[in-house]
Amino acid sequence: MSELASVLLTGAIALGVVVHIAWLARAGRDRAKADLAADAASVRSVIADAADISDGTAGVVTWAGSWNGQRVQLRTIVDTLATRKLPTRWLSVSITEPVAVPGTFDMMMRPNSATTFSNFDHLAHTLPKVLGFPADAVLRTDRKGVAFPQDLIAVHTGIFAESRAKELLVTPNGVRIVWLLAEAERARYGVFRQAAFGDTRIDPASIERLLAVASGLREAINRRERQAA
Repeated sequence: MSELASVLLTGAIALGVVVHIAWLARAGRDRAKADLAADAASVRSVIADAADISDGTAGVVTWAGSWNGQRVQLRTIVDTLATRKLPTRWLSVSITEPVAVPGTFDMMMRPNSATTFSNFDHLAHTLPKVLGFPADAVLRTDRKGVAFPQDLIAVHTGIFAESRAKELLVTPNGVRIVWLLAEAERARYGVFRQAAFGDTRIDPASIERLLAVASGLREAINRRERQAA
């Protein structure tokens, strides 16, 4: 092969690589838009007035609206911390209404590594568990010596018997449950280091169920506080 032909072949290969990379990037953007539209449709099938209030943080999409007369917030979070074997995608479901508790109560299931969706690791005080909490749960708070209605909270932790339920957070500002949506595809992440989650979608029935659990817990806590007043 002549030197000119070799140069032309090398140039053609380089151009082909550039075109292919550009095609992959465009296909990825198109897929991301389609996925976001599908997730938004699922969210709005439960929360009709849900508005996308995302702040541009990579891997995080946030919707806010109202459900059964209460302010709510839904968020999807892609967790790519290096300590995890595979990136994970979480669904955070919150009732953002006042709760009659004296501080932050955080129950985390199997807290064996740091997370991007929670401040659990920064809470300084571990709480003893009363009967009824899951065996793998760890309880923490930001205030030493405060009392929480653990008996009521324990009654509403049945959903945490399922491995996808990860965190229950109760603060004066609301109740949040974090749920595992999916783990990244192992093959693609292992080769390309891409956090791809296939055809995983937000299930409207799961949204409704998580909101109902969070709302029921909030109502139970506030009802007891009213009765004690």
